[in-house]
Amino acid sequence: MRSELLEALGAASGIVCLVGAGGKKTTMYALARAHPGRVLLSSTAHMYPYDRDAVDTVVMLPDADAPLPELGSHRVVAVASATQTPKRVGGLEAERIRDIYAGHGFDLCVIKADGARARWIKSPGTHEPVIPAFADTVIPIVSARVIGRALDDDIAHRPQRLTRLLGIESGETITPAHVADLLSHPEGALKGVGEANVVPLINMVDDDHLYVLAREAATTALARTDRVSRIVLASMKHGRLVEIVERAGVML
Repeated sequence: MRSELLEALGAASGIVCLVGAGGKKTTMYALARAHPGRVLLSSTAHMYPYDRDAVDTVVMLPDADAPLPELGSHRVVAVASATQTPKRVGGLEAERIRDIYAGHGFDLCVIKADGARARWIKSPGTHEPVIPAFADTVIPIVSARVIGRALDDDIAHRPQRLTRLLGIESGETITPAHVADLLSHPEGALKGVGEANVVPLINMVDDDHLYVLAREAATTALARTDRVSRIVLASMKHGRLVEIVERAGVML
C-alpha cells in the first residue's frame, strides 16, 4: 500500500507542498515512511518542532541563511531554522529548500507551506500559502472529522475567514458541501497552487460514517472545479489509503 499511497498523492518524487489543516505533519511523516528513497522535510512557515522519532535527523540552523552542516547518509532529514516564537521552529526560503533538495541526493522533498495551529480546517490568510512556483505537487488537506461539527475555534483556524469564503455562519454545522466548496475554491484550497499538480486529501477517514461524508464532499468538489482530477480519502495516521475519488469514478 505504500507505493499506492505515494502514487495517489503525487508524492513518488519531486517537490511536494502540504497546505490546509487536518494532518499536514502526519501526512509529511507518512510520506517519508512510505518512500523507499531519501526524503527531505522542511517548511516555508513556522511550525511545531519535528518529531525526532519520525525522522532520522533534524538539522536546526541558527538562522535561515546559516551554512548547512554535513548531512551524512541519513535517509529522512528535516531542516528548520531557529525562531524566537515559543514552541515553534522557523521555515526556510523556498529557493534554499530547493538547493538543499537538489544538491544532496534527495528523491523527495515535502514542504509544509502554511500553518493551522493543529486545527482540522482552515481558510488561507492573505499572506498564505507560501508555495514555491517550482512545486511539482500541492496537497491541500482537510479533516473529514469537521463534517457534522459546528464551525468554531476548536476545529477551525481563522473561522471568520471560512464564514466569508463558504457562506456559513459561526456555530453552523459544517456539511460535505462546505468541504467541497473549500476544496474547489480558488481562494480556498486552490489558492496559490500555480501550475502544480493538485491532489486534495480528505484525511482522518477512520470509519464508515466518515467515509460516506468524505466521499460526498469529494464527488461534489470534483463537480465544481476542473482544476482537480482526483481527491484522495485516507487515514494518514495509519498510512492507510481509503479511496481515490475521480471525476469519472473511483480507483483503489
